[in-house]
Amino acid sequence: MGVRMGESLGQARTGAIVLAGGKGKRMNSKVQKQYLMLAGKPLIVYSLEAFEQSPVDEIVLVAGEGEKDYVRRNILEPGRFQKITAVVEGGKERYHSVYAGLQALKSCDYVLIHDGARPLVSNEIICRTIRGAMDYKACAAGVPVKDTIKEADDSGFTSKTLDRGRLWQIQTPQAFAYPLIREAYDWIMERESRQIGITDDAMVLESYGGCPVRLVEGSYTNLKVTTPEDMVVAGALLERDVTKMPEMSGRF
Repeated sequence: MGVRMGESLGQARTGAIVLAGGKGKRMNSKVQKQYLMLAGKPLIVYSLEAFEQSPVDEIVLVAGEGEKDYVRRNILEPGRFQKITAVVEGGKERYHSVYAGLQALKSCDYVLIHDGARPLVSNEIICRTIRGAMDYKACAAGVPVKDTIKEADDSGFTSKTLDRGRLWQIQTPQAFAYPLIREAYDWIMERESRQIGITDDAMVLESYGGCPVRLVEGSYTNLKVTTPEDMVVAGALLERDVTKMPEMSGRF
């Protein structure tokens, strides 16, 4: 029988890694996207506030190279965050940054890994991923795709139409039993010269094997800010305060 929310959150220690080291090249801005102002706050602040107000016990913020002092001065001090226990520098690839975060966590049973460029993550999504990790050891937030997805050949022609009923758009947070994901990352780092195209933490565990990743309900509003157009959409959603609105269930 699965762990019930509310009965177990206080019995296990949960950490969160928030990634804020991306370059944001598609944003066409001299300022890295995580520090761009969105509705009066730096974009990264929204994710940090969401985890600060959630059941997680500690937060590790992974910044870009040479940005630790900037983050402490301009993000952490004004925000007065109580749960952030460490700010560490990330690495060349995303999995390097996550590994730095895993090493910096003090002591936890479960860990959530989140892209700081997703400012609209809600407390409900955070709690669902914690519960998913407790029930299944590994889970990822996601939503069923809405559009028809086609596979292309090397020449740019369609080669296959994929079954939309089995496709999901994967989001963050992704949550894991800490010993499991740490073991998988240790394994990946030992073989990193062969790790090309690792794009998320579920893929690390899939490569390592040993535990399937459960999909849990995310939200279509939990978008990743990548382009200037995404900033416009995120700003409009923040005006509606969608993180506090009742969520529509998908096929879960």
